[in-house]
Amino acid sequence: MEKIKEYKKIILNLIKLSLPILGGNVSQILVSFADCAVAGRYSTLALGAISVASAIVMTVTIGAIGFILSVSPVIANMRGKKHPAKRYFKLTLIFSLLISIPFFLILRLILANVDVFGLEASMVESVKQYIDICSWTIFPTAIFVAIKEFLQAYEKVVFANVLMLFMVILNLFLNIALTFGFDFNYFEIPALGVVGLSLATLISKTLASAFMFIYCLPILKTSFRISKKYIKDLIKTGFPISVAIFFEFLGFNLTAILIGQFSALYAAVHNIILCIANFTFMIVLSTSNATSIKVGFYNGAKDKQNIIKYSIANVFITFFICLTTFVILGLFSKNIISIFSSDPEVINLSQKILKIAMAFLFFDGLQGACVGILKGLKDTKIIMYTMFGAYLIIAIPVGLFFAYRLNIVLEGFWIGLALALLFASIVTSSRVVYNIKKM
Repeated sequence: MEKIKEYKKIILNLIKLSLPILGGNVSQILVSFADCAVAGRYSTLALGAISVASAIVMTVTIGAIGFILSVSPVIANMRGKKHPAKRYFKLTLIFSLLISIPFFLILRLILANVDVFGLEASMVESVKQYIDICSWTIFPTAIFVAIKEFLQAYEKVVFANVLMLFMVILNLFLNIALTFGFDFNYFEIPALGVVGLSLATLISKTLASAFMFIYCLPILKTSFRISKKYIKDLIKTGFPISVAIFFEFLGFNLTAILIGQFSALYAAVHNIILCIANFTFMIVLSTSNATSIKVGFYNGAKDKQNIIKYSIANVFITFFICLTTFVILGLFSKNIISIFSSDPEVINLSQKILKIAMAFLFFDGLQGACVGILKGLKDTKIIMYTMFGAYLIIAIPVGLFFAYRLNIVLEGFWIGLALALLFASIVTSSRVVYNIKKM
């Protein structure tokens, strides 16, 4: 009975910490939802184009973000060891900007060579326009994530995530106004189509990072300290995270690019299913992030019992989230898909693919939960190797086999992704068990 009460308290602690993070994660997905919904209402071509373009932008941007995601587990471990960490705030901001520069240059290089992807001719110009503008979002995104991660390590999660909710509303308004045009009486905004969607993203992300910076002005008054050890720790922890997330995004987004070679319809459907899958995963990710903070703190304090307790609570919450989502998607799939498009062909095909996506829901949840635990333990190399194997050895080859050998395009690629997540869940859960036994 005492154990049940203890676990109930731990679960409530995790939920309390993860709810604001969930708000922020959901906000990110709602921005993607808004982009998809507005683009889909504008035209199926626009929806297909931003599916491919956003896939490229996010795949590269996530490389920079992966390094920055090391901030919260590293700082949390410092807190567990009773080391002062606020003096590294300014260094964290500088680190995030410097890390962003090479990834920005990669995006500009891709922009100059979009034609090599062999996309459907009607999409090429729109894809170029979106990448051209959205490549600049990497800098405000890096600043925002760096500050958010730093605050998160101190379990200060409310402001950043509430701010993101406000940015969702702003982004939606800008999407509509800039994509379709808007008459303000005093001045008129012309309809900009895909250019409007990308401008809305740039403006909202820049404002979000500016507000975060202003909020943290008191922390900027703390002493500035250059620490090679801190930077090495960020890179050592962050590099595997960056590569792992890169492979994960590459798996999903390279799939979008490959599907875009077949038709804009397939690309549009893939984007819709990806948005729905990401929404589910972001709920899991909120608990995973909260767990990485708690596990990181107790790892620094060398408290094995609390590491085990928070890990078990994390898996329990994740299973409940996945089960609930599975039921909702099963009952209301058509209603959810209709948010993105009113095209009957898009809706019917999306419902078919969603059934496959639902099959790997629990695998995705389990590997997400285990990744959070491993981040807290600063055991991130295994995540990198797992994602490489899952997406580049399983997902993409299986998808290509189905598409080009069996002429099963969408279903084939999503079957490959499902098998990849099954593999990832087995490896990461085994690694967590190994780490705990080794303590």
